[in-house]
Amino acid sequence: MRSIRLRFAILASVMAAAVAVVGAQTSSQGEGGFRFKSGVELVNVTATVSDDNGHFVSGLTKDDFTVFEDGEQQEITNFSNERVPVSLGILLDTSGSMTPEKMSSARSAIDRFIYDLLDKNDELFFMQFASVPDLLQGWTYDRRAISRAVGEVSAAGGTAMYDAIARALPIAADGRNQKKAILVISDGNDTNSRTSVGELRNLIRESEVMVYALGVDGNDVSTYTPQPRQPSGPRFPIPLPRGRGGRFPGGRFPFAPQIQFPPLGGWGRTGDEHVNESALRAITDDTGGRTEIVRGFGDLDAATAHIADELSKQYYLGYNNAGKKDGKWHAIKVEIKNRHFTVRARKGYVAS
Repeated sequence: MRSIRLRFAILASVMAAAVAVVGAQTSSQGEGGFRFKSGVELVNVTATVSDDNGHFVSGLTKDDFTVFEDGEQQEITNFSNERVPVSLGILLDTSGSMTPEKMSSARSAIDRFIYDLLDKNDELFFMQFASVPDLLQGWTYDRRAISRAVGEVSAAGGTAMYDAIARALPIAADGRNQKKAILVISDGNDTNSRTSVGELRNLIRESEVMVYALGVDGNDVSTYTPQPRQPSGPRFPIPLPRGRGGRFPGGRFPFAPQIQFPPLGGWGRTGDEHVNESALRAITDDTGGRTEIVRGFGDLDAATAHIADELSKQYYLGYNNAGKKDGKWHAIKVEIKNRHFTVRARKGYVAS
């Protein structure tokens, strides 16, 4: 009798432990399914692979990739080569240098991008930026709402590009889809932002949002008429970015720990309205996104088609970081076995 009771006690203990483990994992995964109470966190990496001709490569498997964190190889525990929906924010420069001809071309390219090139399951928001950023349309699947917002913009003022990206990052991070990105379209250099270069790069490094930039070089556009720099006047803080339900993402304002960066040549605000390609690349490359420079607004259709194609042929890689929360930068390097291919991915993350 005592033996039977002992067996029942052991069986009950095992069942209780199993239920506790399953319950902990289920309750802590949340909508994204990437955080566990065990302290193990999945690091998400979106990788883009291209061949020697610059064409995107699809159909690869997990075995084609190797991932390193801080120089140590990681086990890829999650992988997908399927097209997944993206939560995408579109940021359009509406400063005084945007002539009616440029604005018309930009509207046409954005309409084609959202109606013909993106998937119906991709959600979008739209922000304009001149002297300050202005969110005109929040998250929506309604393409008509985005198109109406784009049609209402008018050009005036300076260019607060860095402020716009800083404000867009937490909004993009609050998107429903696992893949999150923003697309910046601008014809000039930043002239009005309150956000510094170091602050913006810290925000980018703490975020999983990919940043893409389309810089339109005005040198070859006959209608290009740079506006004089606007007087700065009193400056007010940009509106605090809030998540769904009016809350800050994660319950806090999303500023990363301050990381010191060496100064980059040509980044200063000199009033030059020409595209600062090196600045754009410094912003986008840490994220796994990229910068593309086009020679006129007539080339925007081809450029947006290229970005839509890239978003549809990316790979998702995930690995466990053993619950690191040290507030430090951890470098990520993704390698591809085929030496004729090139892989692009985020360069690291801040374990905060």
